[in-house]
Amino acid sequence: MTQTPRTSPAPVPAQAPAQPPAPASAPVPPVPSSPPARRTAFAEGVDQLRAAATTEPGRLRVIGALLAVLVVSFGAVTAWQLTDRASAADDVLTSSQPLSSDAADIYRSLADANTAASSGYLAGLQEKPATRERYEADIKNAASKLVTAASNSDPGSSSASLIAELNDLLPAYKGLVETARANNRQGYPVGGAYLRTANETMQQQMLPAAERLYQLENSRLRSDYADAKSFPWLATLLGLAALAALLWTQRRTYLRTNRVLNHGLVTASAATVVVLLWMVVGHTVARAGLNSSYDHGVRSLDVLHDARIASLTARSDENLVLVSRGAETTTVDGKVVDAYDAGYDRQIARLSAALTKAAGLADDQAGKKPVEEAVTDMKTWQARHALARADNDSGNYQAARDRVIGASKDPTSVVFDGVDEALKSALAHEEGEFERSARGGRDAFTGLPVGAAILAVLGAAGAVAGIGRRLSEYR
Repeated sequence: MTQTPRTSPAPVPAQAPAQPPAPASAPVPPVPSSPPARRTAFAEGVDQLRAAATTEPGRLRVIGALLAVLVVSFGAVTAWQLTDRASAADDVLTSSQPLSSDAADIYRSLADANTAASSGYLAGLQEKPATRERYEADIKNAASKLVTAASNSDPGSSSASLIAELNDLLPAYKGLVETARANNRQGYPVGGAYLRTANETMQQQMLPAAERLYQLENSRLRSDYADAKSFPWLATLLGLAALAALLWTQRRTYLRTNRVLNHGLVTASAATVVVLLWMVVGHTVARAGLNSSYDHGVRSLDVLHDARIASLTARSDENLVLVSRGAETTTVDGKVVDAYDAGYDRQIARLSAALTKAAGLADDQAGKKPVEEAVTDMKTWQARHALARADNDSGNYQAARDRVIGASKDPTSVVFDGVDEALKSALAHEEGEFERSARGGRDAFTGLPVGAAILAVLGAAGAVAGIGRRLSEYR
């Protein structure tokens, strides 16, 4: 019997390993990390300084640098501040005070010219050459001083505007005076009207402008005084800080080395102390001189200028009483009086008050004597003026005129000239007092700025040398 042979099932073929699915897109390469940001030189320097400061040599270098900066800064600020004060003190002596005096002289010259013009008009054909020469000299002096003031004023400033106004008014005033003089010599009464117009121009326009100019120059003078006398606080504080730092460094050195003195640091400390003392003492001496020049010079000059202007205005009013012959009136205490008589009384009262104040400010006999002479002449003037006023009020015009312009035995013109000469002498004395004191104050600054700078450099070099000596011990 035939059997069918057994057969095994066909082997199942082994499956291939599963393949990963194809990527949808190409793989993204990794992004390289950015390099660290580079540090600034300043930051690296700070780190190096911090690292150096952790060692004694590093700390010494830092201390030396700070000491040098402190001492040099002290010297530089001292030189700067003292240079400014020395310049202001020099301006007081050579610029602002002389310009203030020039402004006062402009006022005085204009007032005196007005007085001379009225005196010449009263004299008429008998006008003395000296009176005419005085008038011309005053006009010329005022014009010259205006030129000087213009050259020292800033364009567009208030002073420049006032000077321009006076320059415009001066020829107009002179023209009115000349017209009055010409009419008077021909016997025309209209000359008096021209002279009164000239006087109004002077009194209402020119003298107020000159007074404002004087006030502006006085303000400049006070500003220069304030700048010169201002204490150098910043330099002083820097000096004290530098000295404290030097003393602290010496104490630190002593505690670490047991050495009492470091020659370099001692030199720096000595230089700093010398500059501090020189600055304080020098400024104190300068301030004292400037204060003296103001108290015994400028204040007296202001009062004496005021007195002289009052005397000149009083004299002009005295003359104009006779020129106007009652044409100008005013009301005083409810009573109608001659305007120029009232003006004379006001100016004499102003003169008396100024002379009393000037006598109190005079600090020596040489300054008091001319003031006392002015007071004596002023009282005599008042007495003689009262006689002239009585003659004029009674209708005796010729007698009043003679008492005023010099034809009588005791005219008011003589004592007026005495007052003016005494005040001129007093002004000259006070000018000398001012110059001596102001020059002493200015000279106290001599050498200080340069000396402070040199000593500061020496002090800084000493501090660096002292620290360098300590650093050498670590090498």
